Amino acid sequence: MSSDAVNLWDRPDHARRFLEQRTSYPWRATAYGELLAWVPPSPRRVLDLGCGDGEVTARIREAWPLANVVATDFSDEMLRRAGARFAADPYVEVVRRDLDEPLPAAWGSFAAVVSAFAIHHVVDERKRALYAEVFERLEPGGSFVNLEHVASATPELHDAWLACLGHTAADDDPSNKLAPVDEQLSWLRAVGFEQVDCHYKWREIALLSGVRR
Repeated sequence: MSSDAVNLWDRPDHARRFLEQRTSYPWRATAYGELLAWVPPSPRRVLDLGCGDGEVTARIREAWPLANVVATDFSDEMLRRAGARFAADPYVEVVRRDLDEPLPAAWGSFAAVVSAFAIHHVVDERKRALYAEVFERLEPGGSFVNLEHVASATPELHDAWLACLGHTAADDDPSNKLAPVDEQLSWLRAVGFEQVDCHYKWREIALLSGVRR
C-alpha cells in the first residue's frame, strides 16, 4: 500500500530495478511516440521533470537537434546516468531537483515541459501546485506533456494491471501516489491550461497534456 511519506526513488537499487524492467513494457514504444507527438514543433527550450536516466531528453534531442533541454531529477543513480549520457552534449543541462520543491523562476520559460512517470510520486496537493508552476514556466503557446502512471477506476482493474506486467500486489511500489485521469485533467484546466486532454491510455499509463495560450 502506498504512503504519502514513502519515496523509494532515492535508493539506487530501486532506480536500477526500474531501468532493468522498462524495456519489457508492452506500451513503451507507443507511449513515448505519443509524448513526442504533442510537443510543439521545433521547441527552443524544454524542461524535463523527473528525467531519470535521460530517456525522454534523449528522444527530444534526437527529434529536435537544436532543442536545449533542462533535465531534472533527485535520484543520485538517475542523475549519475543522465550526467554521463549527456556529458558531451552542450544542449543538455542536468540539474538536481526534487519535485516536492517549487520550480525556480530563475530557470526562465520553456516551449514545452515534459515528464514521464515521475509526478505520481508526489502527493495530490503537490501535483496540483506543480501543475500551476509548470503553467507559469511555459511560454505562450507552450505545452505541458505528462506521460504518467495513473489510478485505475477499481481495485480489480489495478490488480489486472499488475497481472499484465507479471506482478502481484506484493510488487506494488509504495512510492506511488496515483490519481485518476479525470481529476488530473480538471486540475490542469483549473490552473489555466487549454486544449486539455488524455491523448493516449493503456490501462494505468496515460498521456495528459494542455497548452498555455
